[in-house]
Amino acid sequence: MQPSMWRAIGLMALSMSLIPAGDGVGKLMMEDYGVAPFFIAWSRFSIGVILVLPFLNQRNFAPRALMDWRVLLRGALIGGTVALILTGARTEGLATVFGAFFIGPILSYFLSALFLKEPIRPAQTALLFIGFVGVLLVIKPGFGMTPGIAFAALAGVGYGMYLVTGRWLANAAPAMTLLFAQVGVAAIVLIPFGISDIPPMRGYLPMLLLISAFTSTLANFLLLFAYREVQATRLAPFVYLQLVAATLYGFLLFGDIPDLLTIAGLLLLVSSGFSSLALKRGP
Repeated sequence: MQPSMWRAIGLMALSMSLIPAGDGVGKLMMEDYGVAPFFIAWSRFSIGVILVLPFLNQRNFAPRALMDWRVLLRGALIGGTVALILTGARTEGLATVFGAFFIGPILSYFLSALFLKEPIRPAQTALLFIGFVGVLLVIKPGFGMTPGIAFAALAGVGYGMYLVTGRWLANAAPAMTLLFAQVGVAAIVLIPFGISDIPPMRGYLPMLLLISAFTSTLANFLLLFAYREVQATRLAPFVYLQLVAATLYGFLLFGDIPDLLTIAGLLLLVSSGFSSLALKRGP
């Protein structure tokens, strides 16, 4: 394996461990301080704007791209996605929430084929259906599905559409411009919900808000560097490392142990994801 691939895998693994970490901190704020999930989402993107601004320059910032309706749609989708997954995490364990959330990458595969005319391969499709069975075991539709899991699954639908818009806009603007637009538009969209639930800044809450925003923004920075090293399609299976990290954080921070059906579903999701990596390496 080439050194660039190893670097990209390392960056991807760190990024995927930071995303559920940010949501784990969000869950701590909801449980310990009673903070509303939409406020956490709004504050995360608002602080994210401040964190991204110093990295913008004449080479990587294209102001005209901010007027593209597709860029605005992408920012609105990720804003709603984060707010919904935090809403799900308020009552459900992190592993369960991320398992339901992973309907998103599966959905994006078929939406990309429909709208972007990307090819569908039988072996890849079969693995995705196995992954979908894993999602069903996690969300348990009709026999144990809770409102929290429903919110997480709805967040996954939004994330699937967000992934498609990311491919749609791959060459529309510099990556840093898209990142700035992502956090900026999401912060604006969530203003009405965020300012209506501003909590008192007591105890460790300000620090936790900063940690949640920093981990999320850093995760996106690392993704940019990883995708510079290797094509996004080769790194796609490593997205499933989020499930491993979410399960670990859920146990360490909250003592959550998923039930047997959820564990089976998570194993199916992870195995199908990494099996697709073997397909990409094949002839």
